[in-house]
Amino acid sequence: MTADGIDVVTQFPRKVRTIENAWIPLSDGVRLAARIWLPEDAEADPVPAILEYLPYRKIDGTRERDELTHPYYAGNGYACVRVDIRGSGESDGILEDEYLESEQDDALEVLAWIAAQPWCTGACGMIGISWGGFNGLQIAARRPPELKAIVTIASTDDRYSDDIHYMGGVMINDSMSWAATMFGMNTRPPHPDLVENWRGIWLRRLEANDPWLIEWLDHQRRDEQWKHGSVIENHADIEAAVYAVGGWADGYSNAVPRMLAGLSCPRKGLVGPWAHKYPHFALPGPRIGFLQETLRWWDHWLKGIDTGIMDEPEYRVWMQDSVRPATWRAEHPGRWVAEPSWPSPGVGVRTLHLNPGGALGDDRGGSGDALIRTPMTMGLGQGEWCQHGLVPDAPTDQRGDDGHSVTFETEPLSEPVEIMGAPALDMEVSADRPNAFLVARLCDVAPDGASTRVTYGVLNLTHRDSHEFPEPLEPGKSYRVRLRLNDIAQHIPAGHRIRVALSNAMWPLFWPSPEPVTVTLSTGAGALSLPVRAPRGDDAGLRPFGPPESARPWNTVAIEPSDHRRRIERDDATGAARLSVVNDGGLLHDPATGWTVGSRVEQDFDIVEDNPTSARIAIRWVHRFRQPGAGLDLRTETRSTLACTRDAWLFWADCKAFENGRRVFAKTWDKTTPRDLN
Repeated sequence: MTADGIDVVTQFPRKVRTIENAWIPLSDGVRLAARIWLPEDAEADPVPAILEYLPYRKIDGTRERDELTHPYYAGNGYACVRVDIRGSGESDGILEDEYLESEQDDALEVLAWIAAQPWCTGACGMIGISWGGFNGLQIAARRPPELKAIVTIASTDDRYSDDIHYMGGVMINDSMSWAATMFGMNTRPPHPDLVENWRGIWLRRLEANDPWLIEWLDHQRRDEQWKHGSVIENHADIEAAVYAVGGWADGYSNAVPRMLAGLSCPRKGLVGPWAHKYPHFALPGPRIGFLQETLRWWDHWLKGIDTGIMDEPEYRVWMQDSVRPATWRAEHPGRWVAEPSWPSPGVGVRTLHLNPGGALGDDRGGSGDALIRTPMTMGLGQGEWCQHGLVPDAPTDQRGDDGHSVTFETEPLSEPVEIMGAPALDMEVSADRPNAFLVARLCDVAPDGASTRVTYGVLNLTHRDSHEFPEPLEPGKSYRVRLRLNDIAQHIPAGHRIRVALSNAMWPLFWPSPEPVTVTLSTGAGALSLPVRAPRGDDAGLRPFGPPESARPWNTVAIEPSDHRRRIERDDATGAARLSVVNDGGLLHDPATGWTVGSRVEQDFDIVEDNPTSARIAIRWVHRFRQPGAGLDLRTETRSTLACTRDAWLFWADCKAFENGRRVFAKTWDKTTPRDLN
């Protein structure tokens, strides 16, 4: 049986039973809600346990992927425990922010509870993507004795420099989008059939639901807010075995090689072509038998079975082939390559100089100046910082944005080049304002001129020496800076050109600098460092991954269809531009729970080409919940808006909740926050 190209497994070595809702008591009286899958005979023949610990609601938020994954592990001899974090789903309490110390404290009690159950051997693992990947690392750093191994997917060890909030000291606009997403998510009610006084719990959560961006904007540099939960502060804290997984289309691929280099525990790394999804159902493909691969990991670390997984190369990646620009693709062609350890002596550095006239060459050729002053509207076709692979959210052909940038490119390559690692630019620059940003894109340019973005990076020049202690620029003074681009593995064929494109804005991926600025680049003094890997014959002998497998998909009934749109509007008379994005998941009914759910988000990103203080983001979320048998119809609406002046952030939000058409809650927030060199 197959579904969406995935082999659906219906028969397992052990029969599985599901506990729809179980309560895990904590020492302070709070109860956390869990959904548990385990072998029917686990109390007679105990098994190791795998914890997934999230705020996204087991009842409906992650149920689709839970159904694909956890019964599969359970059928192969594991107890899978999916827990709603305090203040989310059916769990008690209030969810006040991401990755709090209390979240970790609760997890230590959860692991101890799981290990003490009669169906558990006492050995535990943790798995998770994004938030669940983050807290797997953070909890491993606390060294609970029950936790032997983790699988961390699409996560990071550095919450400031390599998360959804900041890149190179520049605010990623997904920070606002993510804050608005959680503002909306935190309005959702618990399921009335699973908790007593669900309405009272819901209203308390609504009242306590302060938008998290209000707090985040008070922390614009690398301070204790971001150091907390960043295991990069001391990789040695982690002793449990770590399998770190990422995707080149995802926002979190850099952490995989960085953790391989920094961790001292047993570890492996895997990066495919995927967006922000589990690799057995992620796009772009190829998808892999990720559940089989992780079973080998769990069997080794939780059951003591020699599966051979630790005898294989430490770091395995998908070397992407050159492709035409496209905002969506089902597959990204390429091949698997591997390194026995990382960093690898098999990867060298090729230096290409940024020469006058736009030449990018092996030899340095003279000196000169290039002026970088970018329209604020540049970047509307750059796609999402974190792609999900479900809708067209990848970068378009780069030729338009290249035309608004200062570019350097090679002659047509006489032989192919394969990049594996993080390219970097070393440059000598000055600016005419005390604050300036610099964005770099590395592009693969086909013989017909089509330009495909390979990787990119950004640097707030006030953060040139430190993200913790930024300093204003002295206008006119030259500075030596290094701009690191995101890790990538990419094949660029002979006959193609390598292009570096430099700009000082890229909307709406990044919020612009406070005022228009011109950056002067000293050509001849700058260079691109390319991590180059020569193809090796032993890559062809790598153990192949199995086909993608899963348990049975979630059984739902579509009440209303989904709707996904992405539109760019420009006004040539005023220089204004808007990107509008709509993602409507439709309305789904789950016969098993009697619950009908739906959500819709509308996002507008506005800016005027010569005015950075015209930047504005407006986001509206609507969440709907119905329980037809009980005559219940609930709806929440949240709006969030971020704008700015040269010196301040201007944030406004409101929240409304309705029960059976009657408004039961309303609240508004309005906050002005000084900009801190950002």
